[in-house]
Amino acid sequence: MTRRVTVVSLLTALIAAILAPTASAAPQYRNYVSLGDSFVSGPFIPLQRLDPLSCFKSTQNYPSVIARELGIAHFTDISCGGAQTKDMAGAQSGFPGQSVPQLSALKPDTDLVTVSIGGNDIGFGEIIQNCASRGLLDPYGAPCKAFYGNELAQRIDATAPKVANVLQAIRQHSPKARIVVVGYLRILPPSGGCWPVVPIASGDVPYLDTMQQLLNGMLGAQAKAAGAGWVNPYDISLGRDVCAAPWDKWVEGLIPTRPAFPVHPNASGMAAVGKQVVAALAGTGLAGV
Repeated sequence: MTRRVTVVSLLTALIAAILAPTASAAPQYRNYVSLGDSFVSGPFIPLQRLDPLSCFKSTQNYPSVIARELGIAHFTDISCGGAQTKDMAGAQSGFPGQSVPQLSALKPDTDLVTVSIGGNDIGFGEIIQNCASRGLLDPYGAPCKAFYGNELAQRIDATAPKVANVLQAIRQHSPKARIVVVGYLRILPPSGGCWPVVPIASGDVPYLDTMQQLLNGMLGAQAKAAGAGWVNPYDISLGRDVCAAPWDKWVEGLIPTRPAFPVHPNASGMAAVGKQVVAALAGTGLAGV
């Protein structure tokens, strides 16, 4: 009997030892604030929140996934469609918009902050509209690249110090918080495209993909410089872009096949980003922290 009890005890201890590192790997957070634009808020993804309706926040966006996965006690999502870096410290006027600065949600006891920002500073909506309209008339050329040239790269460079200021302000408002900058999901494939479903000319597809890589690269560099964490969903979303099959895509096209705003993440994309951030927080790939 003693030998049997000893064997059972050893097995129990061994199982506990194996499971203990996993259980203790993910830090516990109580006060989580989500900041950012429509790639955070999740416009048109059910269910849409009403606080305020004009920000188009979804209960299935990636911050909501993070909050549920980590069992966050106090979760504030103040992200808003259309937000730019200036809307972190100032009220976002117009529609979409909200009457308070996003930074107002931060408190001294906030211990986790995620932020995705910068896409609207470089003119995301304008770029999609211009490139799609030009691609309709020149499907095999590169009319968008001819139109913008180096301008988009310059816009990204000009946005870098604005992102740096946002991260500095977050640190000032919540000095004890773990800050995680989250990049943007891949929008286009590396080449080819899917004209006319998404009427970006074939020559513009690699150009715009390169610009998105520059944008995410800038965000990662600013996160590192600020001592913040960095999670890049672009890296996990190859084959999940606007040209993928409806059941594979994480970002919808100009005519969505699942509930989401055009050229924005759907619920599957949000879930993937949320789980990637949670894994990173558990210590399996969070650069900069």
